[in-house]
Amino acid sequence: MNQEELDKMYMRRCLQLARQGRALAKPNPMVGAVIVYQGRILGEGYHVRCGQAHAEVNAFASVHPADEPLLPQSTLYVSLEPCCHTGKTPPCADLIIRKRVKRVVCGCIDPFAQVHGRGVQKLRDAGIDVTVGVLGDECRALNRQFNVYNTHERPYILLKWAQTVNGFLDADGEPLVLSTPFTQMLVHRLRAQYDAILVGRVTDEREHPLLTVREWSGPDPLRLVLHGGITLPRLLADLHQQHIQSLMVEGGAKTLQSFIDAGLWDEIRVETSGLLVSEGTKAPVLPAGLTLLKREVYDDNVVDTFGRGETLDI
Repeated sequence: MNQEELDKMYMRRCLQLARQGRALAKPNPMVGAVIVYQGRILGEGYHVRCGQAHAEVNAFASVHPADEPLLPQSTLYVSLEPCCHTGKTPPCADLIIRKRVKRVVCGCIDPFAQVHGRGVQKLRDAGIDVTVGVLGDECRALNRQFNVYNTHERPYILLKWAQTVNGFLDADGEPLVLSTPFTQMLVHRLRAQYDAILVGRVTDEREHPLLTVREWSGPDPLRLVLHGGITLPRLLADLHQQHIQSLMVEGGAKTLQSFIDAGLWDEIRVETSGLLVSEGTKAPVLPAGLTLLKREVYDDNVVDTFGRGETLDI
């Protein structure tokens, strides 16, 4: 196995570790780290909880004291650029320099303004060999909510709806149960991964949706109802100021279409039931240029996930 293949193998392990922080790392990104000496893993770690030790710190802490002398000849793999600023924890770049590791392999650059390349430069200035971009697409996709929040200064936006096979959201204005018990559970799992969930005023008054995580383990998202008098850019700016990194929009048709028409979306999830109705509220019109990222089939229901081209890792 050549060096490029080895780098990818250990970066995949970083991603496996990073995903273990999905529930508690927010609003920080999920990060995994692996320390390797001549094909042997000396230590591993991931960012468990916001405010606690970062992945690199936990990886170094897991190294057996007898293996400490091997660090200057070791490689540190980390899925995201090491931080170089003092926040709730000290800079990881400083720790890496003190440990005198020979090489650092980063999956991707941190989009957070206080880091964004500075961590890598600090390591290089200290004489450490740094490689950036190994499995970069996968590393960026893992923290797509964090990336959009910091790059575009708005929450990551998922639009979600369920429709009949002929493209209606309801039956002549009356609500329909289009999801199966299993796909409903999947929706609740998805809700647990988002900071806030939004519906329009009409949907709220007509259906009174709870918008909670009842069929899955995790925190309920902030419940929002879109009223008239506030523009979508203003809404998203307000949510950004409240440190809401991700927003799930569940309806109704007018609200969903307004996000589509404004180009304010990052991911669209459409569940299509085998049910057929003659009249009802038409489902939103999908935007042009979509990329089908994933198709799942559960009994008679098809769940399609669309994006702008970036591969998802859910």
